[in-house]
Amino acid sequence: MRLFLKWLGLAALAAASGAHAQGYPTKPVYMYVSFAAGGPTDTLARNLAQVMGKQLKQQIIVENVVGAGGTIGPARAAKAAPDGYTVLIHHIGMSTSPALYRNLAFNPLTDFEYVGEVADVPMTLIARGNFPATTFNEFLAYIKANKDKVTFANAGLGAASHLCGLLFMTAIQTDFTTVPYKGTGPAMNDLLGGQVDFMCDQTTNTTGQINGGKVKVYGVTSKTRVPSLPNVPTLAEQGIKGFEVVVWHGLYVPKGTPKPIVEKLEAALQAAVQDPDFKANLAKLGAEPVSKSRATPESLQNRLKSEIDLWGPIIKKAGQYAD
Repeated sequence: MRLFLKWLGLAALAAASGAHAQGYPTKPVYMYVSFAAGGPTDTLARNLAQVMGKQLKQQIIVENVVGAGGTIGPARAAKAAPDGYTVLIHHIGMSTSPALYRNLAFNPLTDFEYVGEVADVPMTLIARGNFPATTFNEFLAYIKANKDKVTFANAGLGAASHLCGLLFMTAIQTDFTTVPYKGTGPAMNDLLGGQVDFMCDQTTNTTGQINGGKVKVYGVTSKTRVPSLPNVPTLAEQGIKGFEVVVWHGLYVPKGTPKPIVEKLEAALQAAVQDPDFKANLAKLGAEPVSKSRATPESLQNRLKSEIDLWGPIIKKAGQYAD
């Protein structure tokens, strides 16, 4: 009898979840962005929210939940009600946080349901407009000769801009002073104002500044050149062999979110990555939506696990940790 009653309870719960999912969403959905407004992830999120909102026939409100190198947003999202009204968009930082933070308030592998991958974004190495170097070789020589004076801006420990700088220091075997910010939006403002010397940032945040001649650019971090910046060579072309940083982004919901709701979000995401306007908007920023086959829970789960395995040893070897 107890087993029968338990079965009835589970069946009733499943039926209720299914009924709830059928009407989902009946109110605005909040999309958490772990970095400041105006930054690259924020730019991507706002483009995605607009297209997915049309698919879901409901408004998606982007909310910037910033701080602690992008870990406050995932921590809050993990504790949100698993009802589909809180989604999280996050980048490569989901895979580096476990190695960077000793006391991480969330577990990327166990605290979320996966919706799918969203987009790949290359990065660019840029400097303030009046930086002395014109070519990459001049830039490299200047950095090495003035390593105790130059300042490198980033969005904080664990941010993509921080990781890019970490790899760049390793690649050129030169350490320089890093200046952390609460997002690359504020960092870019100081770069434009001449308060810092250079940074490595995603094309979604730099393409407009580069094309507008407001900053100097020395290379892109992808294997091939970026269509929106065809005249900017890769770092590999300029002698930094094996250097590649492409920032991937994924969409998550709290653990326990009913499968039918996850599937609705997945369908909206798949429609978004195939949307011509979304593709065009990202192309202008040097970014590229993933294929439909990557906009799935399985693909994101596999990507996250493999990236955790990749970055963990690199970060531990560099000895970069935070409490």
